[in-house]
Amino acid sequence: MEARSLRNLLYEHVARIGKAVSSPKRLELLEMLAQGEKTVEVLAADLSIDVKLASAHLKALKEARLVASRRDGKYVIYSLSGHDVAGLWLTLRQVAEEHLVELRLALQQMADDPSKLASVSRETLLEQARRGDVLVIDVRPETEYDSAHLPFARSMPLVEIEKRLAELPRDKEIVAYCRGPFCLLSDEAVALLTRRGYRARKILDGVTEWQAAGLPIEAGVHDEKRRSS
Repeated sequence: MEARSLRNLLYEHVARIGKAVSSPKRLELLEMLAQGEKTVEVLAADLSIDVKLASAHLKALKEARLVASRRDGKYVIYSLSGHDVAGLWLTLRQVAEEHLVELRLALQQMADDPSKLASVSRETLLEQARRGDVLVIDVRPETEYDSAHLPFARSMPLVEIEKRLAELPRDKEIVAYCRGPFCLLSDEAVALLTRRGYRARKILDGVTEWQAAGLPIEAGVHDEKRRSS
């Protein structure tokens, strides 16, 4: 093959990845799948789109080898094809944050109250959680917690917090996290807990950010399941 044609082919293959992630919904699908494998139906509900459209976006991602699928009975379950795909999403987001002032402004609006943010470093938070000085709660769905979560974190999905308030200490600060800086579940959790008189803040990190920083994560079943087993 002539050298120019070969170079064109090489760039064309790399461009397949760019084309696959050129849709906002496909980027959101990558972020959701970075939390753990999910069915098409769950992904469609999370993205507020119909199953047919979700399937079309997933097909495009699969053709670019960014996601994989398996069948479980009548359900098709999707997952990222590798940890590097989660890293691709994180890198794209960080580059966008660095160069797009519009994105930075939008993120500032999401975190317009600095008092809601935990001000300690990741390493300090990890040590505080290890000592029991703070309680870290994972407000994502339980299945995502089971797939991977921050060390010493307790699973407390947003939809369950109201009925599980008795499990939360009044004498410790509670630090909530969800899927990363674009996720609003932790904001809702902090607002709910603050209204109920708890000292609560959030961190912008999710599991993907924690992994990218080289910090440990854990995987396993929900706390209460572990205690009852």
